[in-house]
Amino acid sequence: MMLRYAFRTVRARKAGFLGAFLALMCAAALVSACGTLLETGLRGTIRTERYAATPVVVSADQNVHQTTVKHKKGKTKVKHKAKPIAERAWLSQDLQRAIADTPGVARVVPELTFPAQPLTRSGTGGRPAYGHSWDSAALTPYRLTRGTAPKAAGDLVVDRELAERAGLEPGDRLAVQSTQAPRDYRITGVAASATDIRHQTSLFFAPGEARRLAAHAGQVTAFGVFPTEGTDPERLRHALTESLRDATAQNTPAQNTTVQNTTDTRARGTTVKISTGSDRGPVEFLDAAAARTKLISMGGAMGGTSLLVAVLVVVGTFALSVQQRHRELALLRAIAATSGQIRRLLGREALIVGAAAGVTGALAGLPLGAWLYGRFVDMGAMPATLQPTVSVFPLLASLVVTVVGAWAAARVAGRRIARIRPAEALAEARSERTRPAWSRILTGLLLLVGGVVLVVVLSGLRTEPAATPVTFLAVVVLSTSVALLGPVLVRAAAALLAGPLRLTGPGGRLARANLRGNAARMASVVTPLTLLIGMACTVLFVQPTLGDAARAQAREGVRADWVVASQGPGVPAEAARQLRTHGDAVTEVVRTTVRVGLDKYAAQGVTPAGLTRTWDPDVTAGSLDRLTERTVAVSELAADQHHLRPGSPLKLTLGDGTPATLTVAAVYARGLGFGDLTFAHDLVARHVDNPLASSVLVATHRTQTQLSTTLREFPGIRILSPAAADSLQAARQQANAEVNFLAMGLVLAFTAIAVVNTLAMSVSERVREFALLRLAGATRRQVLRMLRTEAVSVLLLATALGSGVALAVLTGFATGMTGRAAPAVTPLVYVCVVAGAGLLALVATAVPGRVALRIRPVTAATAKE
Repeated sequence: MMLRYAFRTVRARKAGFLGAFLALMCAAALVSACGTLLETGLRGTIRTERYAATPVVVSADQNVHQTTVKHKKGKTKVKHKAKPIAERAWLSQDLQRAIADTPGVARVVPELTFPAQPLTRSGTGGRPAYGHSWDSAALTPYRLTRGTAPKAAGDLVVDRELAERAGLEPGDRLAVQSTQAPRDYRITGVAASATDIRHQTSLFFAPGEARRLAAHAGQVTAFGVFPTEGTDPERLRHALTESLRDATAQNTPAQNTTVQNTTDTRARGTTVKISTGSDRGPVEFLDAAAARTKLISMGGAMGGTSLLVAVLVVVGTFALSVQQRHRELALLRAIAATSGQIRRLLGREALIVGAAAGVTGALAGLPLGAWLYGRFVDMGAMPATLQPTVSVFPLLASLVVTVVGAWAAARVAGRRIARIRPAEALAEARSERTRPAWSRILTGLLLLVGGVVLVVVLSGLRTEPAATPVTFLAVVVLSTSVALLGPVLVRAAAALLAGPLRLTGPGGRLARANLRGNAARMASVVTPLTLLIGMACTVLFVQPTLGDAARAQAREGVRADWVVASQGPGVPAEAARQLRTHGDAVTEVVRTTVRVGLDKYAAQGVTPAGLTRTWDPDVTAGSLDRLTERTVAVSELAADQHHLRPGSPLKLTLGDGTPATLTVAAVYARGLGFGDLTFAHDLVARHVDNPLASSVLVATHRTQTQLSTTLREFPGIRILSPAAADSLQAARQQANAEVNFLAMGLVLAFTAIAVVNTLAMSVSERVREFALLRLAGATRRQVLRMLRTEAVSVLLLATALGSGVALAVLTGFATGMTGRAAPAVTPLVYVCVVAGAGLLALVATAVPGRVALRIRPVTAATAKE
């Protein structure tokens, strides 16, 4: 019976439930979109291209493993954790014999993969270009359509797509920038693949030249294994597992882990990974495999923040909806409806609206999630090789969250009307309570204290992965405290604005009376506006705060007169060697990521000779003169986290998974600008995929023109001043920040919709009030002026509260990340945020207000509620 009555109520009050429906639908769409991103990270497929014709691939594991053994109360607990490494791990070529001797193996093809950028005007169409040995062409397979295979060191075979794009034919010359100095090659042939290759360009060299360019003597990227006729790849995988375990048992203990079609075994200090089926894709596209983790993190962070914001907005919307029906619910109490019946009625109404909004929003979230993923790919944040996956799970999760959230919001919003006596309910239906409930004030104060605690915690967090989620959580918690303390804050604002409002005439006096007499209703409008301004300022100024501090440290630490940069894959070592022939101080910089234990740190390799002439990281202990291939310089952050000082040993894992133990030579302060670990250049260059320098610092008396003349044989090389290089870095940071803006932009858009929705609901319910004012002698213009004055007053309060929330959170973030309580706030951007919020507030107030005033006052005043 109660469900039938709830259906009738929803059908009869469609306009009243429209606001709640829109808020829930937007929340469902947001959760569904984030869910599709999360599912793609968990289950997204990576289609193999290079190994399409290779049933079994043997490669090195791309993870650092850590085993923790705990003994407690007579019990032993063993935990295994793994984190991905930044560069490609290589295998010993000596494993080829053990693989070939395994029963069921017909052929073993060693593979080499290394960067090889063709220097053509037409480029590669945005595809990464890789070099291989022609001996491994069978892995795809590639077959010659014209010309002959490469035999000499200067021979080259290009794929058909590159040949057609650049108009290349056998006999033409092509310059290629690989891991060494750029070199001209004679094209001997054009090869076509038997499968569709969409995400890479392949260049094939003679075997000897490929080994030289790969620069990993005695190592290979992977082994392609072809089974004998009739041998099942899965059976061969198990056989290879046993074979490699037996072959390496004398060197290291064997470890065997099976995940889907993947088996890991410990081989000569390197974990060997044997892949079949769909697991071959992650072996080929390492960036796509790493993007899965990033997408899981991003989808989870977006989804969590969206859920918190949605809860706050939906509870506020239902509270306003219940407030609008206060008289109706009071009459039900007066005619003997029990508290339980009122709660059940509100709960079932919420279930009906939540189910309709959940289904609609969940379906709308699918194209939204696809659009969002496409934008991430276009921005370069996600590789196109990770293919999105869609299933019913995000839809079901979105529906469940929406329905449960709606039911809980309705129960929270209706708890007072269902609890108080009928006479009190009728009295409160005529006029708002003069004082909020003590429980509400106490809860708001507790959340305020919680928000302050989060800000204090934030000021002690010094890594971005740890600080970012706390940052947005603090904004939501502080905004929630504003929502609960809203009526008190609105009355305080009305008292402060009493004088200015009197000066604005009758409209101002009416607005002041409404602010004082309807504080709860006005507070429901202040909450989403505060959240919008606070969240927008935090999103827009977090990245500039971090980026500006990093660039400031970099500017102060670069002593070089010129910076050599490249428009291609990097600056070759030969270019630096030619600069040194003139006696200049030249520092090559190679960037990578290493792990200390499982902790990830940004790192760089620099040339030790003449380093202090070009680079000053503000050494606080030790000396850079001790920097060699056996030592490392660390930032104060890394030193504090691992209790390091000059002379301390540091065990770490280099970018390609190679373990190393180095001695700390120096501790420096400018880790934000230069990374947390600094190695000798040659050590890092041997353990990265691209050994070319990202930049070269030059201290010299020569001019820019003279340096350009020295490097004229190197295409794509530019000589920049430190200021110009800083500008390029700022542009790259802005591109990275745009990804974060897009990720959180959906949350801001949802909050903006909530602002409009709440304001429209608040104004639309006041039709009878406007009619009575008109009948009492107020003109239409005076009523509209009253609405504008109310909107401006609410906006001023929300701006003060939202700005205060953002300032507190940003100050905590800046203190922890940069060591200075000075967030980077751009005045023009801040003004635009406030102006945008003001425009939303005024439009969302004026439009429904004008619509409400079109109704004749007598008709509206005598109409049935």
